[in-house]
Order: sequence, then C-alpha cells, then structure tokens
Amino acid sequence: MAKCEVCQKDMFFGRKIRITRSQISRRALTTQQANVHRVKVVVDGTPKSMNVCTRCLRSGKVERAKD
Repeated sequence: MAKCEVCQKDMFFGRKIRITRSQISRRALTTQQANVHRVKVVVDGTPKSMNVCTRCLRSGKVERAKD
C-alpha cells in the first residue's frame, strides 16, 4: 500500500463536489493515496530501501543513500 514509513502518511479521503446546475448537492467521497516512492535511504549509517513520501524527501527528514 501507499504508506510512508517515516511519517505514517496513508490513504486519505476527500469530497468531490460537482457544480453543474442542479447537481450542487451531489457529493462523492473519494479516496486519494499519498505520493510515495521506494528509495534507498541511510538509516543508522547503512543504506536501506524504504517507502517514503515526497514531502519527507523534500523536507530533509531522510537522507538518500549514494549510489
């Protein structure tokens, strides 16, 4: 599944609202998945493959391993 192993970000729910004439009141509950990539990161000095969301990669919470 799409789940970040650093911040535990997982699937989330949102509402999709159509605004076309009389369909304003129709609301559909949609599921969205986190943007998760499988990358090699350094954990305790050793490289390890983990599922990490892009927000954790950008913010610097994890350090990528050198190839």
